[in-house]
Amino acid sequence: MPSPANPAPRPSPSREVICADALEWLADGEPLLGAAVITSLPDVCEFNGLSLGEWRRWFIAAAKTIFAALPDGSPAIFYQTDIKRDGVWIDKAYLCQRAAEESGMDLLWHKIVCRKAPGRVTYGRPAYAHLLAFARGLADDPARSLPDVLADGGWMAWPRATGIESARLACRYVLRMTALRRIVDPFCGQGTILAVANELGLDAVGVDLSAKRCRKAERLQLPRRGGSTVNTERSSPE
Repeated sequence: MPSPANPAPRPSPSREVICADALEWLADGEPLLGAAVITSLPDVCEFNGLSLGEWRRWFIAAAKTIFAALPDGSPAIFYQTDIKRDGVWIDKAYLCQRAAEESGMDLLWHKIVCRKAPGRVTYGRPAYAHLLAFARGLADDPARSLPDVLADGGWMAWPRATGIESARLACRYVLRMTALRRIVDPFCGQGTILAVANELGLDAVGVDLSAKRCRKAERLQLPRRGGSTVNTERSSPE
């Protein structure tokens, strides 16, 4: 038995990736007990045959499903990039906040992540993304504040991924402001948020409908400065 001077080594954080429909999984039992959510809801371009209006309704309903599954004191953090369709701007931060208001959730903070250097002109998507945190029964502490603007969202595992620095900020917020040590990403894609959670010592659970993306999420390694990678590989439980 290890002595107080030589405590047992802390087990490596776990990573579980589930291939399933996220909204059905959220509705089945209580998967978010003891966890915080960090995620990015899918864009309309990821749905075949769904009109813009149908996707907007789906987006709000999906956010409300996450909010309904969260216990009091557990935050949900969304990373979302706006889009433009036929010259009309679609503000995803508004869609998140609309769902939150209808669900009785408080907006804890709204941060901006620069996707391009300030002053550059972009088309279709803006040069920034939103990072928003919501909860019930949790108040933000100004003494533990994190930056309101990230100059660079960081490396992305694929074009629709959450940038690594955005994921780190979200995970650090959970570490600073809560006793929760498990992160759930119901739309995990290739697993950036899961890998960052593991990097910071948090257990992680990801859900995705694509078996191919799930396999990548199980094995994703984060880049180090200089081009090498941080080995964060975990296997799903049998």
